[in-house]
Amino acid sequence: MSLVTSRKFEDTETPSNELRSRPLTASLILAGGLIALVLGMAVSVSFGAADISIPTVWQAVFQFNPDLTPHQIIQELRLPRVLGGAMVGASFAVAGAIMQGMTRNPMADSGLLGLNAGAGFVLAICFAFFPGLSYGQLIFYSFLGAGIGAGMVFGIGSLARGGLTPVRLVLAGAAVSALLVALSEGIALYFRIGQDLAFWYAGGAAGIKWPQIHAMLPWISGALLAAIIISRSITLLSLGQEIATGLGQRTGLVKAAATTIVLVLAGSAVAVVGSVGFVGLLIPHLTRFLVGVDYRWIIPCSAVLGSLLVVLSDLAARMVNPPYETPLGALIALLGVPFFLYLARKERRSL
Repeated sequence: MSLVTSRKFEDTETPSNELRSRPLTASLILAGGLIALVLGMAVSVSFGAADISIPTVWQAVFQFNPDLTPHQIIQELRLPRVLGGAMVGASFAVAGAIMQGMTRNPMADSGLLGLNAGAGFVLAICFAFFPGLSYGQLIFYSFLGAGIGAGMVFGIGSLARGGLTPVRLVLAGAAVSALLVALSEGIALYFRIGQDLAFWYAGGAAGIKWPQIHAMLPWISGALLAAIIISRSITLLSLGQEIATGLGQRTGLVKAAATTIVLVLAGSAVAVVGSVGFVGLLIPHLTRFLVGVDYRWIIPCSAVLGSLLVVLSDLAARMVNPPYETPLGALIALLGVPFFLYLARKERRSL
């Protein structure tokens, strides 16, 4: 049954323009975005303290020679960094898209709703009390921390009179995030692990190595695939609980699956690059503006555009003040904060 032609949808108060999708535009974005992503990754791999030509990058990837220093730099340092950045960008973007569709909250984002801070808090506990954990175990505990952060935010937000509104949810997220970050910093100071956590506070892809790629690849791949599988159900949820229920959706099961996917994506990303916010806020809004509200297109397009944003931002982080690196989270925040303020102002006018 087509989302556009469904008679049940036409009988609701949902404006018809909200149901439009643009599959041709989405296909062009996917194709163009993938091409731009490959080019951006190639440029990112070639740029650094030692500039390496694109042909050398090609040879290092497909004809690796361990005796050549440029090949070793590419294989051991730059290639995992770029691949990890692309995976993290896709994770944050898809997690934000699912959260916005599931909650119908235009300001939903893993950073704004406490998931990143919760994951960081549990990582601080792990570094303090269990310093020998593997990357795979750190990722698992990041899932747990993200769930704790989200549960606290939604629990506190639900206590407000009138229930959860987008602004109240974000305010609760800010309060919980501030609390968890303060606790994390207290643990870091007391146990003298501030240097270990400094990377997660600032956010960045410089520390990504192949063991981290191998640890997060199955989690992120499986979660992205699951997100695509439930994308049509997310579309129905984004139109309202009553509409989704009326069309036979098992909304409780869909929300449980979507929540699990978000926790896996956000937890994996935070465990690798730290607290990088606003990717999941910016990219889904841009994608919906371009392709419409069908999440069968929003989710894959968000994954591609999110990867592109993080890869290019990581490249810019190395170009702003070479040979030093600017925190990745700070660069993305330069785009995300003004957009967040615009959304907050728009949401306030609609109350």
